[in-house]
Amino acid sequence: MHKVKRTQEPQAPSPYRLTDDDVYLFGEGTHYRLYEKMGAHLATEDGVAGALFAVWAPNAEEVHVIGDFNNWRPGKHRLSPHGSSGVWEGFVPGVTAGAKYKIHLRPRGAKTWLDKADPFATFAETAPATASIVWNLDYTWSDAEWMASRRARNALGAPTTIYEVHLGSWARDPADPSRGLSYRDLAPRLADYVEKLGFTHVEFLPVMEHPFYGSWGYQVTGYFAPTSRYGTPQDFMALVDTLHQRGIGVILDWVPSHFPRDAHALAQFDGTCLYEHADPRQGLHPDWDSLIFNYGRSEVPSFLTSSALFWLDKYHADGLRVDAVASMLYLDYSRREGEWIPNRYGGRENLEAIDFLRRLNQAVYTNFPDVQTIAEESTAWPMVSRPTYAGGLGFGMKWDMGWMHDMLLYMSKDPVHRRYHQNLLTFRLLYAFHENFVLSLSHDEVVHGKGSLLGRMSGDEWQKFANLRLLYGTMYAQPGKKLLFMGGEIGQWGEWDHERGVDWRALEGESHRKLQRWVADLNRLVRTEDALHVRDFDPAGFEWIDCSDADAGVVSLLRKGTREGGEVVVVANFTPVPRTAYRVGVPRGGFWRELLNSDAADYGGSGTGNLGGVSASAVPFHGRPFSVALTLPPLAVLFLRSDGAPAASQAESSNATQRIA
Repeated sequence: MHKVKRTQEPQAPSPYRLTDDDVYLFGEGTHYRLYEKMGAHLATEDGVAGALFAVWAPNAEEVHVIGDFNNWRPGKHRLSPHGSSGVWEGFVPGVTAGAKYKIHLRPRGAKTWLDKADPFATFAETAPATASIVWNLDYTWSDAEWMASRRARNALGAPTTIYEVHLGSWARDPADPSRGLSYRDLAPRLADYVEKLGFTHVEFLPVMEHPFYGSWGYQVTGYFAPTSRYGTPQDFMALVDTLHQRGIGVILDWVPSHFPRDAHALAQFDGTCLYEHADPRQGLHPDWDSLIFNYGRSEVPSFLTSSALFWLDKYHADGLRVDAVASMLYLDYSRREGEWIPNRYGGRENLEAIDFLRRLNQAVYTNFPDVQTIAEESTAWPMVSRPTYAGGLGFGMKWDMGWMHDMLLYMSKDPVHRRYHQNLLTFRLLYAFHENFVLSLSHDEVVHGKGSLLGRMSGDEWQKFANLRLLYGTMYAQPGKKLLFMGGEIGQWGEWDHERGVDWRALEGESHRKLQRWVADLNRLVRTEDALHVRDFDPAGFEWIDCSDADAGVVSLLRKGTREGGEVVVVANFTPVPRTAYRVGVPRGGFWRELLNSDAADYGGSGTGNLGGVSASAVPFHGRPFSVALTLPPLAVLFLRSDGAPAASQAESSNATQRIA
C-alpha cells in the first residue's frame, strides 16, 4: 500500500510581526499603535515560545539583543533589518516574562558598540539600573461601569475638580519612610481620601519611567513603561482600576516636549540624533539641559502619538495633561537672539510641532472620544483648546496660568492695598471664554522657594487661613474646571518636598482640618449645582453683578446653569472688615439660601453670616429687579441660591453632604 507523506500546516505569522504596511505607516508618521508591534512581545513561533523584538535604528550596522537569557553576550541573538525601513527585528526562543535585556548595536562606520534600553519597553529596571524587562500587559479590569459612563463624566459640561498627586510622596511607606507606597498599597488609601473630599479626578505627575527621582517624572526615558519604583505594570493598572471603581477619573501627565540626555535611553540612540535635532539651536532645551524631539522626522510623531494612545488604551487613562506645550510651539523659547533657527517663513513658530500637536489630538479624540487632552500652555497662543477643523490645536482644555499668577499676587497683598489692584481680580474675565480653561494651583506653585499656598497668603495666622479659604472659594466660583495640588487642601505650612511628601501631621491642628472640610464642601457644591459647572466654557453662564467696588474690596457675580431658578450668586469680601446691609442685585425675589459661607465656624471662621439666608426685596440694584442686603463676613466668600431652585438639586446636595460626612 502506498504511503502518503503528510506535510505540516503552515502557521500564521505572529500578530506581533511587523508587516510592510506597519513600516510604511511608521515611516509616513501615521502609525499610532506602534506599541502593538515594536519593542518586546512574548510570542510563539513554529511551536517555540519566546519573544519577538523590534527596534528602530536606521544608522545601525549591526543590532543584537543581549540579556540575562544569553548571559549578556553579544552575537547570539542578532536582529535582521526589515527591508530598508531602519527597523530591526527577530525572534529569540526561550525568553520569558521578567527577562532583562538591552539593545546592543554598532553604528554604521563605528568600532564601538552602544547598549540601549528599548524605547518601546513596557517595563524597566528600577533606577539606577537601566535594563528593559520583557513583560506582558494581561490584566482583568473591573471598571466596566466607569468605562461605560465616562463620556458623560469627562465631558466639558461635567463637574470637574482635579486632585494633583505625586505618586512617590503623597504618602510614605510606614516601614521605610524614605520610600513611597506601592501602587497597590496606595490604591485604597488614595481612593478613600479622594472620594471623601469629593474630587472628581486624580491627576498623576508623570508615572512614565524616569531615572532621576528628583525630576518628579518630567525627565522621561520610558514612554511606554510605568515606573517600577512602585510595582509592576499590573500594579499600576490596579491603582487606576480601584479609582475607577470608586467613580474617580485618572489623568496622566505626559511629556512630549523634551527628554533627558541619559546615555542608555533615546539620546543619539543609533549613534545619530535619531529622536532629537542635531543642531543645538533646535535640539537642546536651555531650561532643562534636555533634548527636544525632532517633530519633523515622521517616525518621531508616530512614536509619541503611539505613547499617548498606549496609556489611554492599556491603562484606561481618562485624559492626558500635556506638559510644557509653550516650549514646543516657539522656536525661540527661552533663547536669545541668534540662538534659534527661524521656520521656513522666517517666523518663530515651530511648524512641525504645531502639526504634531494637531495630529496628536485628532488621533486621541478619534480613537478615544470619551477622554480629554489638557495643555499646559503659558502664553497667549490662540485657539489651543479649539478644534483642528476650526484652526485650533485641538486640545480639550488648557491651564489658565494667567489667573494663577494674578490671584496669588493679589492674595499676597495686604488688604489695605488691594483696592489698588482690583484688575488682578477681574482681568481673566476679559479672556475667560477664549479657551476651555482649567484653573490650576499646581505643584509648580509650591516649590523652588515659593513657599506653600498658606504661607503666601497675607496677614497673621487667622487671616492666612481665611485668605486661603477665600482664594479657594473664588476659584470654585469662577467659570472653568479646577485643579489643586496635594497638601493644598490641608493648608500645610511648608512647601512641597518630594523626599518627604504631604505633611499629614498638620491635620492635628483644628484650622487645617477645617480647611480640608471647606475644600470637600466646595467639591460637593460644584457637583450638585449645575450652575457651577455645566456652562464653564459658555459666556452665557457667567455675569458680573459688580466687580468695581474696589474701595470696599468686594466683588459679586452670577453663575447660571440650565435649571430654571438655579442661578448661584457669589459675593466675596477681600478685606478683614465685616460689612452689614451690603446690597447686591439678584435676578428674582424670594428667599436666597446661603449654600456656603467660608467664615462659618465649621471652616475655622468667625461665624459671621446671614443665619442661613436672606429674603430679596423689590429694590432694584445693579441693574436687577431685586436685591438682598447681606452681612459680609471678613475675608470670606458667600454662595447663595434662590429657594425656587428644583428640589432635586437640593436633594442631591443633601445626599452629597451625607457622603462627605
